[in-house]
Amino acid sequence: MFGWRSIFYHLPRTLSTLLSPVLISKSSKVQSCRFFRLSAWKMAYSIEERGTPNTLSYRIFLKRADGTIVSPFHDIPLFGNEEKTVANMVVEVPRWTNAKMEIDTKSKMNPIKQDVKKDKLRYVNNCFPHHGYIWNYGALPQTWEDPNNIDDATGAKGDNDPIDVCEIGYQVHKRGAVIQVKILGCLAMIDEGETDWKLIAIDVTDPLAKDLNDINDVEKLMPGLLSASHEWFRVYKIPTGKPENKFAFDGKFKDKAFAMNIINQTHQFWRNLTENHIRNSADMARQNVSVKGSAFKVTAAEARAIADAAPAFSLDSVPTVEETVNKWYFITTTANGN
Repeated sequence: MFGWRSIFYHLPRTLSTLLSPVLISKSSKVQSCRFFRLSAWKMAYSIEERGTPNTLSYRIFLKRADGTIVSPFHDIPLFGNEEKTVANMVVEVPRWTNAKMEIDTKSKMNPIKQDVKKDKLRYVNNCFPHHGYIWNYGALPQTWEDPNNIDDATGAKGDNDPIDVCEIGYQVHKRGAVIQVKILGCLAMIDEGETDWKLIAIDVTDPLAKDLNDINDVEKLMPGLLSASHEWFRVYKIPTGKPENKFAFDGKFKDKAFAMNIINQTHQFWRNLTENHIRNSADMARQNVSVKGSAFKVTAAEARAIADAAPAFSLDSVPTVEETVNKWYFITTTANGN
């Protein structure tokens, strides 16, 4: 068994031709994977798993095709094309799953890990009729919701994380996949007094992508999805004893132009962070291998050493996820208009 596994994910600039199946392992032997033709400016990314799944040790590092470990927070470009009309998305949580995986903004090279509360792995509860996350959930790289900034639109400070994305296409993507998405709009959730933007986007390779150009198109072609998404975010914390989440703009979704403005704003906040212009940010891990002007750039060898310091990947003694993760919760509260 290999010390870690490597699965290639690719970012085609256009809907390019599928080429021969290929897989690269640590020993460079062919195993299994899919390979796409890439434009010269486009990077291919793969994952490198560390630790044991379903434990506190589990991590997913990202790397380029040449094996260089990269930060999904800092090194992957925000936009996936030269026109800046398509964004790159890092998938943290595949649709229908419950494990609350997220980019670790506090650890060097920012691997994806499962969130922890009171030394226990976190799983999102199933609020009837939903099971797990109802979209592929993840984040836009090179964005950051600055907790020092009071958002003009919401009147609340940022939540100290990359901006979240709900990808609404039909495919269920894998953890750590880097996909290209078309931004359609956003929802302004207020999570315990913090602004927590939720972008709505679709994979550019999805059959509906050509017909989905703004938030109103979602309701026309995917009726019920937006209202279900609002409801999901409103109630998902209630089973843990917390109150329902609130929203700015009376819970209404904002359009693509508004969402793009938020993306550009959070991209500038991220740039300020990597250039060390932000106060009270010492706990943020800003190591990267490629960001121009960053005060935290490291060599490829240093990035590799960070990943190698994590426990080797192992499928021996993987704990079984408790059956209670599949429990349904029936929420009796009603929406209060926002």
